Amino acid sequence: MRPGRALYIRRFAPFSARPAATIAVEIAHLIVGRTSALVAAMFFAVVLAAQAQESVDEAALPPWSEPTLPSSESAPSTQSAPLPSASEPLPSTSAEPSPSSSAPLPSSEEAFPPSSDPWSSSTNYTTAQTSAIGSPAAGGPYGGFSTKNIAMSEGPSSSEPRRFHYGFEFTVRGVWDDNIFLTHTNKTSDYYFAIEPLLTLGFGDIQGQSRSYLRLDYMPSAILYVNHSDEDAFNQLIRLEGGYNSGRLRLSLEQDVVLLQSANLNSFIDTTGLWANTDASAPTRMNIFNTRLRAQYDLTGKVFLQGEFDSYTYFYPNNISDYTVSGGLYIYYNWLPKVSVGVGGTFGYNWVDNPTPNQTFEQANLRLNYEATAKLGLYASGGVEFRQFDGNRDTYSTPVFELGLTYYPFDGSTFTLAAGRRIYNSGFEPGQDFTNSYVVGRFQQRLFHRLYLGLAAGYEGSNYFAAADNVNATRDDNYWFIEPSLDVLITRWLSAGVYYLHREDSSNDDFFSFDDNQVGVRATVRF
Repeated sequence: MRPGRALYIRRFAPFSARPAATIAVEIAHLIVGRTSALVAAMFFAVVLAAQAQESVDEAALPPWSEPTLPSSESAPSTQSAPLPSASEPLPSTSAEPSPSSSAPLPSSEEAFPPSSDPWSSSTNYTTAQTSAIGSPAAGGPYGGFSTKNIAMSEGPSSSEPRRFHYGFEFTVRGVWDDNIFLTHTNKTSDYYFAIEPLLTLGFGDIQGQSRSYLRLDYMPSAILYVNHSDEDAFNQLIRLEGGYNSGRLRLSLEQDVVLLQSANLNSFIDTTGLWANTDASAPTRMNIFNTRLRAQYDLTGKVFLQGEFDSYTYFYPNNISDYTVSGGLYIYYNWLPKVSVGVGGTFGYNWVDNPTPNQTFEQANLRLNYEATAKLGLYASGGVEFRQFDGNRDTYSTPVFELGLTYYPFDGSTFTLAAGRRIYNSGFEPGQDFTNSYVVGRFQQRLFHRLYLGLAAGYEGSNYFAAADNVNATRDDNYWFIEPSLDVLITRWLSAGVYYLHREDSSNDDFFSFDDNQVGVRATVRF
């Protein structure tokens, strides 16, 4: 038996095949018997909302958030025009968020651009948020701190800064999942409820981030199964961020805490679990702590420096955890009014639990920030990483890059695209790391002012390599997902929708392969 797999033998429980009609009747009986009060309350709310709809002003465009960018991204200088804020991980004051249950954050990646950067994760908007407060991305290897987490808004933010901000929303999802343990064989299906409140408190310019601000986002998430109550999970996403701007000097600090019991919860932006933890390929307990500090100083009207510090921890109880600190220095030049380029390097040290050795790494990167029009924004960073392993194998070199694109082709249409490549320590393959390359896109179209059609799709490839001598690393994973959705904004405070999620991992080690289908309905109330 392979190390680490004994923890997941429980996933291969016998699956009882019964006629579809019998299963449907039993599920309906369970739902009615155990959730009648909830269903009745939701139905009553919908009826009241429909009656009140005529008296409510026309709803504003519901924002989904833009891609969050990693630490490699630079913040535009004070003279460069900022990219439109279309955020991942909440809506502008005038914009009313789309009725999706996904709440804005990831994946997993390292730190992101300074808060003054229009691509910063802190400018993201919750899909179902109606307040003027945008929700950020939470950290995690497969959600948050990454361009993987993308959502969209219907245009650049235009709200006026306020001194104090607050927002609260309450989302309930009912989901049927045909593979709750993410197994390759003997699938187990169940119906579960997700209860996801989101609280946001802010002070200062939390949306434009051109002035000083402080912001806190907190989202607990309860997953309650109908037939497998022993799999119930309570997860928490916490994000604290602040910024200071004195004119020539801009500082930003962000802290993310992600406490996961078993569910795949990516970020505030998306709670449906688009990105699975393919390294584990199972519902996995995990704690993530990420700290990101940025300091930007204008040397001249066209040249500025950016210093970076990052610390991130991926803690797997009973498995292989790791802790990394890194620092970087980049110099940027405002080449054209809407184009800034930067060059610099990042270095860091990576502590990993035995038997994987500790590691040192260096990166050399070239960056580009481009705002073509108010409807199009582009960020790109590319370079190479050199990684050394304490007392073990030779230096490992590989390309690294990040890309983020936001485009508003028409009124009510939004398209976002993100891609990237970086290195992770494996939590389940001893003595191994893996390169993770991904691309993800999302499209949203508003119809009849209140109806929103959405489509998200993504792919990632994970290629494992030896981090120590005498280790044979042969595992490769290819993961992809697709999620169409339909949501309606019933009133300013109520939205409802339905979505379908298919996700699949094809690994050359069958133990880690799986496919999963989910059908969910959701309702969100905002205050």
